[in-house]
Amino acid sequence: MTVVNPYTESDERKALRQAVAALAANYGHEYYLEKSKTHEPLAELWDEAGKLGFLGVNIPEEYGGGGAGMYELGLVFEELSAAGCPLLLMVVSPAINATIIARYGTDEQKKTWLPAMAEGSFKMAFAITEPDAGSNSHNIITTAKRDGGDWILNGRKVFISGVNEANAVLVVARTEEAKTGKLKPALFVVPTDTKGFEYTPIDMQLTLPEQQFQVFLDDVRVPGDALVGSEDAALMQLFAGLNPERIMGAASGVGLTRLALNKATEYVKTRQVWKTPIGAHQAIAHPLAEIKVELELAKLMMQKAATLYDCGDDWGAAEAANMAKYAAADVACRAADRAVQSLGGNGLTTEYGVAPLLNLSRFGRIAPVSREMILNFVAQTSLGLPRSY
Repeated sequence: MTVVNPYTESDERKALRQAVAALAANYGHEYYLEKSKTHEPLAELWDEAGKLGFLGVNIPEEYGGGGAGMYELGLVFEELSAAGCPLLLMVVSPAINATIIARYGTDEQKKTWLPAMAEGSFKMAFAITEPDAGSNSHNIITTAKRDGGDWILNGRKVFISGVNEANAVLVVARTEEAKTGKLKPALFVVPTDTKGFEYTPIDMQLTLPEQQFQVFLDDVRVPGDALVGSEDAALMQLFAGLNPERIMGAASGVGLTRLALNKATEYVKTRQVWKTPIGAHQAIAHPLAEIKVELELAKLMMQKAATLYDCGDDWGAAEAANMAKYAAADVACRAADRAVQSLGGNGLTTEYGVAPLLNLSRFGRIAPVSREMILNFVAQTSLGLPRSY
């Protein structure tokens, strides 16, 4: 019997990792931090990644993409994160939005948006979160009503990433069901220059180039073909984009953990006190070794989630993606903290660039879904416990 090794990546995936890592090395964490100071988009890195085909590796080949899957897109995001320059809009434009459009969009929608998204010349943000709904996607109040052949959207969104960079936003609104009068989620592509579509930045204390925005939709009129998929699909189409979102969140956590661990280990190998490298002491070595163990566990779950998703197992991918995102976010936070502690005072200096990872990694415990909501999901769906909310 021939035993297949599922734990060694293919030569194609290894080559992709090497190519992305080489690109990211030309930019690095210092580039990211400089852009973050003024909330300036990582335009140069985005454009080059698009030209090299990295942004569209998961988009079907017939629409200009690489024809691969979420495993490959997550791999790209992990390597960029490990180099200290994650591209946040990768989570929403190619991962969430392109996935939904490729699966549920019309032929014309796919031809219109996917090729440009694959090359990075067209960015699409994603707007679901609302001030009074939070993580409850059943309770959003942004509405979409028919007006002849058009739709009229009204509502408000909050914590929407990168709207100022985007050409359009995939807006989650609710349509009214004629039979029952109940509201059901539906997805609409809204160009950011549409009349009645306004946005304002939210003042955040995050070390990110990308800004967060409040979005206001005041009688925003869009044509009938702005609707992606069916208005009767309810949550099915929406959830199709959430597994990729969580996989990408996990990829970011894995990459940032690698970055923090690398900075810490390189330092403690050479830093000497009383003629001995401090990495020789168990008080330094063991906490970093624990991070390595947790990193590999999180990475395995991330790869499992991406593999299940690419195989079409949406339910299995949902469980694994949530677990992967939870594990990766937690280990990233601990890795950043232990890296700072390992460097001591140097961990708080600008020269070593470790302290900003505390801020950056903490973001992952909240977004794109909080660890508490993941635990609710696992308790209810994996363990069969009564719903708590």
